[in-house]
Amino acid sequence: MAVVVSRYNATVTDRLLAGALGELSRAGVPERHVEVFDAAGSFEVPQIVGAALSSGRFECAVALGCIIKGETKHDEFLGASVTDRLLEISLATGCAVGLGVLTVNSNAQAVARAGGKLGNKGAEAASAALLTHAEMVRAMGQRTLGMTAAEAVAADGRAARPDKLARKGGRR
Repeated sequence: MAVVVSRYNATVTDRLLAGALGELSRAGVPERHVEVFDAAGSFEVPQIVGAALSSGRFECAVALGCIIKGETKHDEFLGASVTDRLLEISLATGCAVGLGVLTVNSNAQAVARAGGKLGNKGAEAASAALLTHAEMVRAMGQRTLGMTAAEAVAADGRAARPDKLARKGGRR
């Protein structure tokens, strides 16, 4: 699994990264099957996700970043571009991409979603990537993250499920 993290707004994205890596570990994904890549900002995240998945070295990815609203509409264009491109990459490569790019109005909202009172969206993105990847593997019957399909589905069972997130107060 490739984990691509924006270094812009690092006080937030470092927390998203910690959440994602923690979730992958809890789900049983071996550390040796996870590689972290740094991106300059959220705009560059899809470029690196695309390169990683196109290389054939990775079967899925987690995209992490933080876009905070400013005085202009820049955040809206940036957020739409990043999410649209990540979806295109996922569809083109047939690989799951967990979306952990925050689009918020303030730093306080970002912190609340990066391990604060609203949970950790990095962990949720990793969980979503695992769940999606496991279901794709189950549908296609192929290997995943160096594990057999059965092992992948078992690892997915240890990942936070969307229904459990709702009970914990998380939102999807």
